[in-house]
Amino acid sequence: MGPAVALAFLASLHLIAGRLRFLDAVPRSRWLSAAGGVSVAYVVVHLLPELARGQESVEARGALGFVEDHVYIVALLGLAVFYGVELASRRNESGSRSPSGAFWLSMSSFAVYNAIIGYLLVHREEDSTRTLVFFTLALGVHFVVNDHALRERHRDAYHDLGRWLIVSALGVGWLVGELTEISDAALGVLVAFLAGGVILNVMKEELPEERQSSFVAFAAAAAGYTVILQLA
Repeated sequence: MGPAVALAFLASLHLIAGRLRFLDAVPRSRWLSAAGGVSVAYVVVHLLPELARGQESVEARGALGFVEDHVYIVALLGLAVFYGVELASRRNESGSRSPSGAFWLSMSSFAVYNAIIGYLLVHREEDSTRTLVFFTLALGVHFVVNDHALRERHRDAYHDLGRWLIVSALGVGWLVGELTEISDAALGVLVAFLAGGVILNVMKEELPEERQSSFVAFAAAAAGYTVILQLA
């Protein structure tokens, strides 16, 4: 699998996710909880060790200000940014601003998110076909979770416009990756920001009580993908 194939696979998930009607079950589909488990397992078991290597690169460069103290600060920043976007979107929906404000806020944040993912399809700490496959599969199921949440919240606006915007952002990130290459330190910062964002975006969908999420499906998928990552 090459980066272009991975890009096509991830983009297609955004475009067809709305047809996966079995995900609309109430209580929350076990498949969505399982997808969340896979995504979190990938972050904790694979991306966090990459952050440790990224920290070494950042310290060696010695030119990124506060990030030199710890690249995990950037992971916390990624988590905080998407938490802030989530809260702001909810307030916008409640009437303080127009619904279109909530839509554009979500699309802007996920466009940045997808652009980073598109770039990392081309450049990762460990550049191999094996790591690309695991990255693509984990982010693929994560896209299904995100897509379901965005479609549920923004409905027609997401279907008609939003999904095309974030697919385009994914392609832009991939294209930038093909044309440019950043330092290992900057790459570590991108990975850290993505890790924080993935954790927040998964857990905000799993934790609310009204979701009636499946802990068994989440835990089983997380454990299963962890085993696969360890054995690969």
